[in-house]
Amino acid sequence: MKGRNMTRWRDPAKDPRQEPKSNLITAEGAARLRGILDHLSRVKRPELSAKVGEAAALGDRSENADYTYNKKELNRVIARIRYLTKRLDELQVVDRLPANTDKIFFGAYVSLEDEEGEALQLRIVGHDELDTQKRWISIDAPMAKALLGKEVDDDVTVLTPNGETFYTVTAIHYGKPAAQST
Repeated sequence: MKGRNMTRWRDPAKDPRQEPKSNLITAEGAARLRGILDHLSRVKRPELSAKVGEAAALGDRSENADYTYNKKELNRVIARIRYLTKRLDELQVVDRLPANTDKIFFGAYVSLEDEEGEALQLRIVGHDELDTQKRWISIDAPMAKALLGKEVDDDVTVLTPNGETFYTVTAIHYGKPAAQST
């Protein structure tokens, strides 16, 4: 059993997981998290509680796989409810446009072009809203940090694992996404 629950030691000063995350979220993202919390609290938790109660009524719990599975799932849902409740209290909802919509700030949809002419569209959102399929990046990401404050036709240099990558900002807008090619 020795070392069973041990993880690799990381220096807290150099661990990227220890960097403070921003507590910003868009209004849509906050509504989505509240919807998830509501579903877990009103639907999922009562369902699992009932299943655990039914399985417990059958007798011996030590060999009851239905009881064990549903109890673990119930504990996972309760932990998620607790996390979402705490996280929603910490978040700052950004529900208005910036004063200068000609620059890139939180919530912006940005169109970029690299040196080869390849187009890239992305949106800068909070840590809790990441979506790689939609190309939504965290405001804490190196790419977002490089883009903040830039305007159309500005050049941006982003340090990637493959070296420096250069982009030119071709469009900035806020609100609903523009027609994007997928």
